[in-house]
Amino acid sequence: MISLTEKAYEKVKSQLQKRGSGVGIRIGIRTTGCSGLAYTMEYVYKYDAEVGTTNYAQKDFVVLVDTKSLTYLNGIVMDWVRNGLNEGFNFKNPNERDRCGCGESFRV
Repeated sequence: MISLTEKAYEKVKSQLQKRGSGVGIRIGIRTTGCSGLAYTMEYVYKYDAEVGTTNYAQKDFVVLVDTKSLTYLNGIVMDWVRNGLNEGFNFKNPNERDRCGCGESFRV
């Protein structure tokens, strides 16, 4: 299960509206950094059902996750946070064991 807080939901919805098109987002992981894995997110402009992709449909858009990433992301909560001058999406992952010192990568 992948879920979004109300703030994250509204931010994704507003970003899709600003772009004028788009059906949702794709969340995943990539290999990088000190600890090995980093979160990825991209906007999706066209969606056709794909083998190996899970669709966590929201009311106004879709959240897509590929099977490989789902192993690491199952149970994640995506939030939108503002911390001083910085703002962005934050991922709360129950599978995460630790993060590197810079906070860019994680390990499960």
